[in-house]
Amino acid sequence: MSPVVGASRALRTQFFVLGVMFATWGVHVPTVKGHYGLGEQALALAMLAGGVGALMALAQAGRIVGRWGPRAVSAVMGVACCASIACLLAGSAYAALLTVMLLFGITGSLVDVAINTEATEIERLAAKPLMSGFHGMFSLGGMAGAALGSAAPALGLGAQAHLLVATGLGAVVVLVGSRAMLPVPEKEAEEKHPLSLPRGPLLLLGVLASMGLIAEGAMYDWSVLFMKQERASEPSTAALAYASFSGAMAIGRFGGDWVRARMSGTRLMRLSGVLGAAGMALALSVPSPAVALVGFALVGLGLSNVVPVLFSAASKVPGVSSAHGIAAVSGVGYLGMMAGPPLIGLIAEHSSLTTGLLVVVVFAVFMALTAKRALRG
Repeated sequence: MSPVVGASRALRTQFFVLGVMFATWGVHVPTVKGHYGLGEQALALAMLAGGVGALMALAQAGRIVGRWGPRAVSAVMGVACCASIACLLAGSAYAALLTVMLLFGITGSLVDVAINTEATEIERLAAKPLMSGFHGMFSLGGMAGAALGSAAPALGLGAQAHLLVATGLGAVVVLVGSRAMLPVPEKEAEEKHPLSLPRGPLLLLGVLASMGLIAEGAMYDWSVLFMKQERASEPSTAALAYASFSGAMAIGRFGGDWVRARMSGTRLMRLSGVLGAAGMALALSVPSPAVALVGFALVGLGLSNVVPVLFSAASKVPGVSSAHGIAAVSGVGYLGMMAGPPLIGLIAEHSSLTTGLLVVVVFAVFMALTAKRALRG
């Protein structure tokens, strides 16, 4: 087996574990809310702490990955990310939760930069599209993490026990998988993740990426609570909200390269926006847990290829290197993913969670309407 093939397999496990960790947090949003006695606004601020941590890390991520390499960063920060999730219910004070979320944001974003840097290098060496498949493993991890969370009560696992099992297994997989990853030269790693503000065509691409990832982040952080609070679902059924979304997104991403070879980016973006908006509208308008699960699956399928399409366009903007274009768009997109869920929480605090999640519908429609302008040329 060639080093590239081995590294590719190892990297897929890293994407998978990161997906499991995000799902484990998403499944326990209602648990955290009850454990600390929080309202929607306080919960939203805790989520914002994760976003602040992510931004702090992103300011130095290129330098850190450039100095130590993706393999070391993904191993150390991957274990630290698992540890932060394990500590979600360890304290009783709100300040403890804010600290844990800050660490989760820092470690998760550093892992994200490290594994995407490695993915870019593996794709270059393999000389064929692989990025959608890597991100598909993240979605598959999300589905697996949500499924474990749903099955935990039947297995006799309490919330804290589930956190320890999921994060313990995740940390072991991260350490074993990182050993086969390829090192990336310092110069290349630094150049692929500059901290910069996009302008011109990159700005619109970044805004669309942000909107797509806000919708994705809403599913991570609010779908389980929506099922439990707005649809009166049992915890095991509520956990399936994340699983249905992540499973559909995984299917869309694993087939993403095949679809993109047969459909223009503009047409795919339009279809993605329409499908995402329709799925979210269905979940919000029909008072049935089963219909909500179908709606969340449609949202996942609709959003699955938004990022690959936008990143491809960013790499081809005239006068901008592909690495700089992708980094600029991904930075704005990541900001949206972290800032979106708190925004939804603030709306929910003053109205309802259903109203807050209407943001997903609005943004998906905007993506469909502006696809041609954003992707022209």
